[in-house]
Amino acid sequence: MAKLYFNFSTMNAGKSTLLLQAANNYREQGMAVYLLTAQLDTRAGHGRIASRIGIKEDADTFSPTDHLFKKVQAQHHTTPLACVFVDEAQFLSPTQVWQLARVADDLRLPVMTYGLRVDFQGQLFPGSAALLAVADQLREVRTICHCGRKATMVIRQDDQGNALQEGAQVQIGGNETYLSLCRRHWRAAMGDPY
Repeated sequence: MAKLYFNFSTMNAGKSTLLLQAANNYREQGMAVYLLTAQLDTRAGHGRIASRIGIKEDADTFSPTDHLFKKVQAQHHTTPLACVFVDEAQFLSPTQVWQLARVADDLRLPVMTYGLRVDFQGQLFPGSAALLAVADQLREVRTICHCGRKATMVIRQDDQGNALQEGAQVQIGGNETYLSLCRRHWRAAMGDPY
C-alpha cells in the first residue's frame, strides 16, 4: 500500500539532501520519480531543489492554486512513476495535502514530502498542520541547537542577528535569515513570549 509521508524539521536539518538522496536511490533501480518544489522558493533558482552541501536537481513547481492530484496524474500518464517527492511542503495548502493523499490512495504512488513544521513564531504552517493530521507516516529529521540539544524551533533574525518578534509567516531565506534552536533557547531569544 502506498503512503503519504511527512519528513519534517527546522531549518538546516538536511531535508532537501535526504529528498535528493532518496530520489537518486529510486533512479539507480531504474524507477522514475517526480520532484516538486514550491514555486515561491527561488533561492536555488526557479524549479530547483538544492541542499547546502551542494547537490541540486531540477524539479517541477507547485503554486497554491495547482491541483496536485491532476498534476501528478498527468505526469504518471506520460512516464509511469515509482514515487513522488515534494520539497518545501510547508507551503502546500490543506487541500493540496488531501490531493497528495489521493495520489497515494488512488494512484498507489508513495508521496514523500519534506518541510518545516513551525514558523519563526512557533506556529504550524497550514500545509504542515494538514500533513501532521493526514500523513500515514511522520518522520522527524533532527538537527541540533548551538547548545547540543535537539533543535525544534527556528528564529528569524535581522541584519544584526536579533530575533524578530513579528512579520509575515512566509519569508524565504537561509542561514542569513534563520537560526534553528532548542525550545529553551528559542524562548530566550524571543523574550519568552508565552
